[in-house]
Amino acid sequence: MQPPSSVQQLTFLVLLVLPGISYQYLRERWRGPVPGESQLGERVLRAITASVALNAVYAAAVGPQLLDTFRTGKGLQYTALAAHPRAVGLWSLALFLAVPAAVAAAVSWWQRRRAVAVYRPAPTAWDHLFGAADNGAPCFIRARLKDGTWVGGWYGTRSYASGYPHGADLFLEWAYEMSPDGRIGAPVTGTAGLYLRVENIDVLELVRAPAPADGPDDEGTSADARGADARGTAE
Repeated sequence: MQPPSSVQQLTFLVLLVLPGISYQYLRERWRGPVPGESQLGERVLRAITASVALNAVYAAAVGPQLLDTFRTGKGLQYTALAAHPRAVGLWSLALFLAVPAAVAAAVSWWQRRRAVAVYRPAPTAWDHLFGAADNGAPCFIRARLKDGTWVGGWYGTRSYASGYPHGADLFLEWAYEMSPDGRIGAPVTGTAGLYLRVENIDVLELVRAPAPADGPDDEGTSADARGADARGTAE
């Protein structure tokens, strides 16, 4: 198979495969990846197959109308395409984006109906946990390290959790003393925060605790009162 030898041939090749690329991208976006398409070659093959199917439908359904629109007395010329820029734009939107998007939406909807599990767009459970608005609310976090040691602290507006594709880690703006059985104690004196790497964690738990009336807020006030509330909730 010879590669495209001119700009026109390359453009024609791109237009032939573009419907399938649009379909494949939107289907993965809405439905999510599936085990059978984990390899790039499999995804490319599916996109090409979708392009062949869509282009065949286009040729059967609107092929004569397209030729009549852009044909001149000398046949199909680029000058004829340039003479109808609005028609070219509308047909391109319909054939390369709108129709593949509609097919991808229909296929994704059908597959979601039959799926046992629910697909979430977050790439990992870690991103879902700290990326959702409700899960990102201030709370206490305690973690048991792989050596059995318990550590914990306050996750507030000055804390930070990394996300995909970076390595998962966590910064807690306030560190707390932890008992050997995982109970949250008093705030660490002079703490400037606590850094945790996920690969060192065996168990991690979010502990909801009502904020006391006199603090502590994210300005670092009344940490002792916050620790008392956490101990009551955790126990």
